[in-house]
Amino acid sequence: MKLLVITQKIDRNDTILGFFHDWVLKMSDKFEKVEVICLQKGEYSFPENVRVYSLGKSASTSDSPMRRGKFQYVFNFYKHLSNLDGSYDKVFVHMNEEYVLLAGIYWKIKGIPVYFWRNHAKGSFLTLVSVWFSTKVFCTSTKSFTASFSKTVIMPAGVNTEIFKISEIFIRKKYSICMVGRVSPVKHIELALESVNILVKNGNQVSLSIVGDVPQIDLEYFEGLKKYVEDNDLSKIVSFQGGVSLDKLPEVYSGHEICLNLTDAGSFDKTIVEATGCGAVPLVSSDSFIGLLPEVCITIPVSTNIAIALEKLLEPESQIRIQKDLENFVESQSLNSLIMKLQKEIK
Repeated sequence: MKLLVITQKIDRNDTILGFFHDWVLKMSDKFEKVEVICLQKGEYSFPENVRVYSLGKSASTSDSPMRRGKFQYVFNFYKHLSNLDGSYDKVFVHMNEEYVLLAGIYWKIKGIPVYFWRNHAKGSFLTLVSVWFSTKVFCTSTKSFTASFSKTVIMPAGVNTEIFKISEIFIRKKYSICMVGRVSPVKHIELALESVNILVKNGNQVSLSIVGDVPQIDLEYFEGLKKYVEDNDLSKIVSFQGGVSLDKLPEVYSGHEICLNLTDAGSFDKTIVEATGCGAVPLVSSDSFIGLLPEVCITIPVSTNIAIALEKLLEPESQIRIQKDLENFVESQSLNSLIMKLQKEIK
């Protein structure tokens, strides 16, 4: 079976989307041929049965293909579809509903099934149209906007456990917490800072590393975080380290005892699985993880509650008690589990 994959970026060094390189690599083992259309491409290494086509976005722009002034992307998209006509049997669209909207009618007429991956908590009328065009919809969270449709299948997060695993090479710092991902209001880093401040005032030994790039649109938010750190004399405890590539993340996770994630309900952040795979205990506020993680790893997104939960998880006894549950959680969300299920659903 030949598969057309459409995604935002193919670049194994990308700090956010680098994981998708491994997805395509694993797909190449399960499908006869994999054609990939991406908005932007960087560094990649695939076998001969994978070919990559770019819509031409450069690293200096951040627009989606539907925005004004980006008609060249749309033209290139249709050009690639025309050139690839007859060379694939099914389509897998990752994340961006724009592509389903642009080519949904074409694929309907051609009788080509479309499998649409969308995991956002919010949606719109256009999302509904995209779902209608799709044969099946995939998401990882039961709180996703698309989770309620009869054609939706809940999928594993797809984390490469061959990379994200416990290692004896790195030293795990005592009483250490990390947050990984872009520095943005949706991550609620301000709550993390308030929680750490509470712990410090209560006499707890703790440190917090915030690892992620700052989008241009969120610079003001970032400045506010830095001011809070300065005003509360937390500069020796809190550090902003910038984003790192996928291959450097295991070292980050392996150097911390806890990975804190305060993204809103409805999301299923793969960094939680990555960190857990590397031995960092997760603490999350999203109710998407209820039933997947031990209760002690889920908190209410209020600084006092987060502080209490962190204090409990920093106890070695707590970490030992939930170790087996966390191992099962990681395996259920592994890339191998995802690709097996993806292959089954598509074929």
